[in-house]
Amino acid sequence: MGPGELHGVLEKLKVHAHPDLLVGLAKSDDAAVYRINDALAIVGTVDFFPPIVDDPYTYGAIAAANSMSDVYAMGGQVLFALNVAGFPRDFPREVIAEIFRGGAEKVAEAGGVIAGGHTVVDAEPKYGLCVTGRVHPGEILIKGGLRAGDRLFLSKPLGTGVIATAAKEDACTPDVLEGAVRSMLRLNRVAAEVLQELEVRGATDITGFGLLGHTREMVEASGVGVRIEASRLPLLEGALPLAEKGHLSGGMKRNRRHLESTLGEKGRLSMGASLSEPLTSLLFESETSGGLLFAVPSDRAGTVVERFKRRGEPCWEIGEVTPEATIRVV
Repeated sequence: MGPGELHGVLEKLKVHAHPDLLVGLAKSDDAAVYRINDALAIVGTVDFFPPIVDDPYTYGAIAAANSMSDVYAMGGQVLFALNVAGFPRDFPREVIAEIFRGGAEKVAEAGGVIAGGHTVVDAEPKYGLCVTGRVHPGEILIKGGLRAGDRLFLSKPLGTGVIATAAKEDACTPDVLEGAVRSMLRLNRVAAEVLQELEVRGATDITGFGLLGHTREMVEASGVGVRIEASRLPLLEGALPLAEKGHLSGGMKRNRRHLESTLGEKGRLSMGASLSEPLTSLLFESETSGGLLFAVPSDRAGTVVERFKRRGEPCWEIGEVTPEATIRVV
């Protein structure tokens, strides 16, 4: 469901408050957070989608990594997960087993365990997880944690959406697809741990609404704006050439239409005149199991990339948080 359609559904729902529900529908964050006591809160989230690659094991592992990402986006650790799946009645049992195996092994990599699940008959295969994690109530990462003057960082390159779309159209080389798969399989666990070390409070993960869609959520939750430097954005190898050839998803079109109609017409979204159309499209494109987008106070920003490097992972500084509630890409 696109951002516009989702907003139309959620605005009709009655929001139920509870003193221990620290994050719920009222705050529209990446996952729900429920306080157990002063030192422990539970993080809950669910996600699933149709196959994104042909190999069933890899599909299961990617779906699991994507499902767990929201726990990391809240600063949490994964405890356990439940399978959520739908398959055609005549779907090969050995394929289903491989999907489940991929998911289970990715959860084990995260330090968690598959504890059960639910499967229904569906015309199109779908798989994902309902994930439970833990976080200290005082260390929750939220979309509304941006502060003017913070520096903005991204922990994974962009481009999984356009590459997956091209692969479905048999227009993607194996090496380009493999690069996207490696990125989607990489957990945001290390990123979440580094953010806790830095005492970061503003973060989200980049998934279906694309970089600019999720940036918009942070801007609106925080009451500030961002300035993104397009030249500093990391892109997966092959992503831009595929975008230039038009291998863009339906999700990109919905994301772009929604942002341009709600922000662009109000002057709150501006794209630099020198940005190419393919690169602009990539900023709206849906991502699967994308990285964490987060902000760090300027006095600590100089250590971020090195901290990630020491943990064996990359990270990129891509811009800054500004006082005015706008999104500017230059």
